[in-house]
Amino acid sequence: MNARDRILARIREALTVPAPKPGSHGHAQEHDGGHGHGDSSAGTRPIGFRNRPVHVARAWLPQGGSTPAEHLARFAAASAELKTDFRCVDSEAEAHAALRRIADDEGWRRVASHHHAMTDAAVAALGRPALFTDGGYPPDDLEACEAGITTCDVLVAQTGSLVVNSRSSGGRALSVLPPHHVVLARRDQLVSDLTDAFQRVEALHGQQWPSMISLVTGPSRTGDIERILVLGAHGPKKLTVLMW
Repeated sequence: MNARDRILARIREALTVPAPKPGSHGHAQEHDGGHGHGDSSAGTRPIGFRNRPVHVARAWLPQGGSTPAEHLARFAAASAELKTDFRCVDSEAEAHAALRRIADDEGWRRVASHHHAMTDAAVAALGRPALFTDGGYPPDDLEACEAGITTCDVLVAQTGSLVVNSRSSGGRALSVLPPHHVVLARRDQLVSDLTDAFQRVEALHGQQWPSMISLVTGPSRTGDIERILVLGAHGPKKLTVLMW
């Protein structure tokens, strides 16, 4: 038996094992009142996400913790794994001091940001020229900034992710184009898991959803070539989260 025959034999073997129907995630099916869709079990249908209790989804996702202290510990651990520079400080003033030290160490000449109470205070404390992206800007000017400073909607302990969007995070490019993305956040924005995060985003925006919502999980990276991790492949090479 040559290599081709072995591959085809494995495929035929795999096809003998029934696969769960789309949306079922391998769980049992539920009765839908006899309105089937053309298979032998006409009285059943896969259990979709909307019909499934949230705790079922949480069973196959990483744990985010059940208390604020556990959320913080999990987010810190995930950040370390992702190479996110996460700093939890006691006050906004300490966050500003940490930001100034980072700017001095990296030699920032100009930063980009958007208008928000947290970012306005941070940029003022930083004392460097700033490009604000709220009202439009020349793309070349944003590309010339060493750092982009934004807020976020929510932080996810479960995955170490941040939820940003085009409306409240300074547009689509601010969190992507500068080589260093700095996120300012409060501790009450940290939630346990993705289901809590989606509920928080829905509560924030209601029916007026932004045109873009993105999960930022660590600095940009790729491992496509020989599985060697390269940071900054498609976006910021560095991600810093300052929380108080």
